[in-house]
Amino acid sequence: MNTKTLEETLATTLKASALSCCLIFASGHANAHGDVTPQAVDTSKLEQLGEEWRAENPYSKNADAIKIGDSAFNQNCARCHGLGAVSGGIAPDLRYLEHTPDMDEYYIGRVRHGVTRNGAVYMPPFEGMISQEAMWAIRAWLETVYDGQ
Repeated sequence: MNTKTLEETLATTLKASALSCCLIFASGHANAHGDVTPQAVDTSKLEQLGEEWRAENPYSKNADAIKIGDSAFNQNCARCHGLGAVSGGIAPDLRYLEHTPDMDEYYIGRVRHGVTRNGAVYMPPFEGMISQEAMWAIRAWLETVYDGQ
């Protein structure tokens, strides 16, 4: 990696870290999104998954789930992860999530429980705010924008 690229990467990381330190999760709102409450996602066209959480995406390649996931991502995730999942540096670029059972488990854990480092909320937990069905529909859509570089 050349020095300029390393400096640019470090600058982007520092900006994202500084911004992340300002993010908090309180009062039932995902304040990492500013004062915007996560938007409801209509998953009535999808098979309902019940109470038990799945470790693998049950909606992979499901056309209805992909359509729902596209909309749900734009409403709930794009603020940080970018339109089309192309991150601007605030949060990870989700186009690089591989299509593996291990990555499904990693994904659902992060979305359900959020990510906190050194007391700073990097991503708020979405369990209880959007359904398991919505989370997996988003994952189904993310599979369509996968860029395995």
